[in-house]
Amino acid sequence: MNAIPVIAIHGGAGTIVRSAMNTDAEARYHAALNEILGAAQRLLAGGGSALDAVTEAVRLLEDCPLFNAGHGAVFTAAGTHELDASVMDGATLEAGSVSCVTRVKNPVLAARRVLEVSDHVMFTAAGAEAFAAAQGLEFVEPSYYYTEARHQQWQKARGTLRTMLDHDAATFAFAGASEIQDTPGEDDPLDPAKKFGTVGAVALDAHGHLAAATSTGGITNKQAGRVGDAPLIGAGCYASDATCAVSTTGTGEMFIRMLAAYDVAAQMEYRGVSLDEASHDVVMNKLPRIEGRGGLVAVDARGNVVLPFNTEGMYRGYARVGEAPVTAIYR
Repeated sequence: MNAIPVIAIHGGAGTIVRSAMNTDAEARYHAALNEILGAAQRLLAGGGSALDAVTEAVRLLEDCPLFNAGHGAVFTAAGTHELDASVMDGATLEAGSVSCVTRVKNPVLAARRVLEVSDHVMFTAAGAEAFAAAQGLEFVEPSYYYTEARHQQWQKARGTLRTMLDHDAATFAFAGASEIQDTPGEDDPLDPAKKFGTVGAVALDAHGHLAAATSTGGITNKQAGRVGDAPLIGAGCYASDATCAVSTTGTGEMFIRMLAAYDVAAQMEYRGVSLDEASHDVVMNKLPRIEGRGGLVAVDARGNVVLPFNTEGMYRGYARVGEAPVTAIYR
């Protein structure tokens, strides 16, 4: 019997701001996560593919300024925005990704088109934008990505002459989020100065197929041209019907070095362990050995869902067809 279709998403992991817990910030994040899960859930309920579900979920996450992807992306050291995204189809092992795009409204749609029509897997910078333009995708002015909260984060990071991970820069001596909050009423339950800001989705459809997608604006004050794990197949995104679909969020360089997303699938295939055991080993054991911080969402071919993280919180949720969505922020 086929498993019930399911979608799981994440919107970044990081350090909890205790002072923000008594605000309506939690409600806004839960509402956004629920809305996005609901849209993907309806798509799956109508017989849509896992690939369509993760693409749509990440597109909506890119459009939401609460998250660091698309509208609301962080600033580079040059005061610009460079966005990355990837998509992988577990049924075929086909994949597509783009990195360092500066005017594509939805990088995940560009990654999807790479998967669908290109002989290649990854395009970057000007080449990625030329490809997206040839595919007729929507372009925006760089100002589209701007939000005041991200600009304040960047100004603070510039003063330290360090990069600042959007969801968790615990190794940096940044002040609390109260100094860099967005406009009143838009504070963040996770410290904006200590937060990993990748978004992603994984899904299982009614046909038993898996897919994953990941997107990010990167890290605040990053050097122009820096590429993290989000667009790298096997590091920030992986899907195979034989094992699982994975999307990660965290210290990108560490997830690259660990091949974190693929490691979950490899442990399932070669060690014969469950999705839960493989994910726990990667997030709780292997990544911390190299100071890797963050988490992931993953689903296997039986519909098992895991959402482990080694930080204080992670925006996350899942929704099975026929059931109410479940969302969470804290541990």
